[in-house]
Amino acid sequence: MKAFLILEDGTVFIGESIGSTKDAISEIVFNTSMTGYLEVLTDPSYAGQAVCMTYPLIGNYGITPDMESTKPWPDGFIVRELSRMPSNFRCEGSIQEFLIKHDIPGIAGIDTRALTKILREKGTMNGMITTNEAYNLDEVLPKLAAYKTGDVVSKVTCSEKYILKGSGKRVALMDFGAKKNIAKSLNERGCEVTVFPAHTPASEILNGGFDGIMLSNGPGDPKDCGPIIDEVKKLYDSNMPIFAICLGHQLMALATGTDTHRLKYGHRGGNHPVKDLETGRVYISSQNHGYVVDTDKLDPKVATPAFVNVNDGTNEGLKYTGKNIFTVQFHPEACPGPQDSGYLFDRFIKMMED
Repeated sequence: MKAFLILEDGTVFIGESIGSTKDAISEIVFNTSMTGYLEVLTDPSYAGQAVCMTYPLIGNYGITPDMESTKPWPDGFIVRELSRMPSNFRCEGSIQEFLIKHDIPGIAGIDTRALTKILREKGTMNGMITTNEAYNLDEVLPKLAAYKTGDVVSKVTCSEKYILKGSGKRVALMDFGAKKNIAKSLNERGCEVTVFPAHTPASEILNGGFDGIMLSNGPGDPKDCGPIIDEVKKLYDSNMPIFAICLGHQLMALATGTDTHRLKYGHRGGNHPVKDLETGRVYISSQNHGYVVDTDKLDPKVATPAFVNVNDGTNEGLKYTGKNIFTVQFHPEACPGPQDSGYLFDRFIKMMED
């Protein structure tokens, strides 16, 4: 069956439907990872977006147990060529079956290189995946221009708290769309991890007898999380050790008076170099974000830059002055991607011990 990808600027790509046949309007983004497509599909940070994989062949090892949540979250999936015969000893099915099962539209057979160049040159834009050959461009384009991702954090967060047992430090993990490997990375280091829904009051966390707090990754514009930012400010005002990743990093910055802004096309992939400003060492990191903290408005009495993106000079982390708080924009838990910066979990544990 034919499928069409219609962009906000009027560009139309024609390909083949590989998932649900429903129409889907969303933000179109690209990911440069060469592998790890299943972790990308099950990363809650992609809620409200359709993901274009830049690597030309996707699906060759099918669906395996390597999922970062219980279900896929993107609104759409875009590939150049989809492997029709996945082969892996852990394979439990194909991407096509996975997308159909979870009612996610997909399109294959389009020039993903051309699509990526458009998004890099013009910036991230909205689009629609449809199988309707009789679509009316004049009707579709206003709908694309009006689309907003909105409050997607409420969509992806857990419905109630749960605990990963451990014999070490007790960590409260705020789930703004947390990937499974964040809790796992702490748990493997002996921590007992209690995962809380995104809208949990700060008082419940601070009165829970925890040794530290983790703020997770998540989807959407951080400025859409007003009530959560108010609670994060209360966490900042406490003396609790805090480690924040991605959206959590942005929310802490907003809670303490710093601003954020949208990147032209974001950072998504497993090959982004970041420099630790304390040691001068560069790490290759896994990233997935469309917004960044604006360090031009950063008060050094509140925080100082701790990491910087080597490619474009944007902020990749903050160290908070006079507080046991540090935050990073990238994903030290990886999955997919390199685990070069996994040592940050050890730094967090040492912070709690000290």
